[in-house]
Amino acid sequence: MAEQRAAEPIIRDVREEGRLEAYVDDVFAGVIVHFALDEEPHALVAVHTVVDPDHQGRGIAGALVREFHAIAARAGVPVVPLCPYAAKWAERHPEEAPPPSAEVVRAAERQLAATPGLW
Repeated sequence: MAEQRAAEPIIRDVREEGRLEAYVDDVFAGVIVHFALDEEPHALVAVHTVVDPDHQGRGIAGALVREFHAIAARAGVPVVPLCPYAAKWAERHPEEAPPPSAEVVRAAERQLAATPGLW
């Protein structure tokens, strides 16, 4: 019997809510909660990655982080992966996830601390 392959997730950029969402067969599968850095140089900051338990182990989190980096690259801004999963993914994929400068990371940490409602 042939192994059934999981459907590729559809990624939706809900930027106004600070969310990058994944859906499989029109069912919510996961999310990256994020914000845009107010200070120059601007950046996209990944705060938390969550995958629904029914969709774990299917590459949803990786697809979300990959698309998050692609969005940032198209915008010409770095990604600051404050989320532990996004940080580990970036370490494993340096060709897709160049590290942000220490200055940008500090600015992202300051903005997150000053705005607890972001997460």
